Amino acid sequence: MGTAMLGSLESGFIFALMALGVYLTFRILDFPDLTVDGSFTTGGSVAAVLIVSGYPPLIATALAVVAGFFFGAITGVLHTKGKINALLSGILSMIALYSINLRIMGKANIGLLGQETLISQISAWTGSMKYSILIVVAILAIIVKVALDWFLRTEIGMALRATGDNPRMIRSFSANTDNTIIIGLALSNGLVALSGALMAQYQGFSDVSMGIGMIIIGLASVIIGEAIFGSRSIWRATFAVVGGAVIYRLVVAAALRFKFVEASDMKLITALIVIAALIAPKMINNMKEKKRKAARRKQMIKANASLGGEKNAEA
Repeated sequence: MGTAMLGSLESGFIFALMALGVYLTFRILDFPDLTVDGSFTTGGSVAAVLIVSGYPPLIATALAVVAGFFFGAITGVLHTKGKINALLSGILSMIALYSINLRIMGKANIGLLGQETLISQISAWTGSMKYSILIVVAILAIIVKVALDWFLRTEIGMALRATGDNPRMIRSFSANTDNTIIIGLALSNGLVALSGALMAQYQGFSDVSMGIGMIIIGLASVIIGEAIFGSRSIWRATFAVVGGAVIYRLVVAAALRFKFVEASDMKLITALIVIAALIAPKMINNMKEKKRKAARRKQMIKANASLGGEKNAEA
């Protein structure tokens, strides 16, 4: 396996954690949460600052998740208690987090080269095996996926799903949808911050702009995964999200191999991938529907022809 392909798989599983967070708000809660662009950077910023300050990487990563959880809850409070539009509340949090992340880091970026990180610890534990990082991040993504499957089958998880499907119905059972929205947004951004913390340690630096466009990558992962693997059940849907994130990274890596494509074109490539993922299933369904209609017409013509032949024979 080439170095570029291996790197795409590793980053794909790291982005899968973020995509699972986006799935939680976008599909389960039906909430367009743009906080993701800010909380991804928050995870990287908090982890980088704490690691440089001498904190163990595991504790730094855990605190990054707590920070993401907190700011996700803030978005939920703005929407539920402040009665601010869902889309606008996410935009406000995202804008505020840009300045907050700069405050956390104290500058635009922090380098982690030479620092002990979770990635360097994994390499040390496994003796620098070629696929060690890939195996560990893949296992982590699967563990988070299974944990999310379990959570969505608990009482709180069922309330989250009901809130996204039919908030009026769940309120009629005296359930507090405000709390479920806040919990859902907090969990989502906690996962996003975890992804950001791991990505900062993986790439060796945290940058204030590293989260720009993350919501699009998350949506691309969800849409691509659902188009390929389907989403008939929670288990299958979360598997599709993880698979979609990995496939997205592989497609981007393949696109960057073309000579006329530059690294600065990544956002354009992402937009085109999302457009293709949205349009392709509809086009395929339309083609299938046309084939079904054509088959029905043929059957009707044959039936009419046979019926006409019987009448002529009787005459």
